[in-house]
Amino acid sequence: MVGQALTRLGSFPPFLLRSGRGFTLFTPGPNSIVYWAETLVKNEIHILILEDDSTDAELTRFALRKGGLAFSWSRVETKEEYVAALDQRPPALILSDYSLPGFNGHDALALAQEKRPETPFIFVTGTMGEEVAIETLKSGATDYVLKTRLSRLIPAVHRALREAGERTERRHAEEKLRESHAQLRSLSIYLQSVREEERTRIAREVHDELGQALTSCKLDLSWIAGKLPRDQKPLIAKARALTAHIDSTIQMVRRIATELRPGILDHLGLAAALEWQANEFQTRTGIKCDVNIHLRDIALDPDLNTTFFRIFQETLTNIIRHAGATQVAVELKESAGHIILLVKDNGRGISKSEITNTQSMGLLGMRERAALLGGKFKIDSLSRGKGTKVTVRVPLKGPVEPPENNHHENSFSRRPRRSASRAEANTRG
Repeated sequence: MVGQALTRLGSFPPFLLRSGRGFTLFTPGPNSIVYWAETLVKNEIHILILEDDSTDAELTRFALRKGGLAFSWSRVETKEEYVAALDQRPPALILSDYSLPGFNGHDALALAQEKRPETPFIFVTGTMGEEVAIETLKSGATDYVLKTRLSRLIPAVHRALREAGERTERRHAEEKLRESHAQLRSLSIYLQSVREEERTRIAREVHDELGQALTSCKLDLSWIAGKLPRDQKPLIAKARALTAHIDSTIQMVRRIATELRPGILDHLGLAAALEWQANEFQTRTGIKCDVNIHLRDIALDPDLNTTFFRIFQETLTNIIRHAGATQVAVELKESAGHIILLVKDNGRGISKSEITNTQSMGLLGMRERAALLGGKFKIDSLSRGKGTKVTVRVPLKGPVEPPENNHHENSFSRRPRRSASRAEANTRG
């Protein structure tokens, strides 16, 4: 019989059907009837009415029905019933009288904000002065409607529900954005870790395998040269030239391995690595680079060592490319539970557009490296554009015990680098 009724309904012409948001053109038919019924059930909201007068509650319900709102509702009178209703079935909307016996509107609003902060709250009250109305709105109420003007109730409800929906969508979007950001941050951490591991592996293989092969070639060539007759001067000269070429190749292999991952960073720590890098920078460019280390006698986390060293490398690269500086001052220190690296140069400075340039991969990379450890990277132009200052601040983790039979991390503590030795960076050989 239901099928026959739906078939007969399909013979009716289209007509306008009132809905909660206005009117909808409805075409009768089995599919449209079912769809419309499912939509009504799906869009039905639950309203909690806090009202001690049953007649006023019925007038409110009638005004909502007349406005075409699809809803279910429950009415409570006391604070205990109100709290229980908030806990048992979260309402989509709360309509509350302002004056209640033994219970007032401010208390009801405070409880709603505590238990259901996203739920719209509208006062439907008999009398409310302008000052009281303003105070309720400041306290977090969505709106207020006088019982003598219930015609305003439906527009107020629609606005409250629309704004609540927008807030919910915005909150969901923000949560998704945070999740996406956390995933990207995790991926960035993973990529940085993999990159450093790969650098270390390649540096070790280049230094050990290729270095040993070249050394073996040099020894064999020296043996051959020693067996040559004294009168074979051209061959002897050629052998010596090849030996010198092998020596330079060995030095090049060591340099490549060091640039990939300096052994001094792993064996002697951050302070020594910064001093070595500053010496290399000064030798290669002729730019004076002074380093001062002021750290307590502690070992630093390996990730923190790598982060500071890579940022320092990138900073020196930027100075070479863009600054036009003649002097660089570097300071590494501890302050208020943070490790701080300061790098200043006397070059041309940096503009705001360059600082905020999203295409600057170097700056973005340094910011990201610091952020991965919960730190901050900042770059500024000094006064009157006379130079640039880079500041890296990273929280200091708990002390890391230094490995046995190894040099201490900060054996260079509290002394300037001016007389620092130019130690071989890769201590594996």
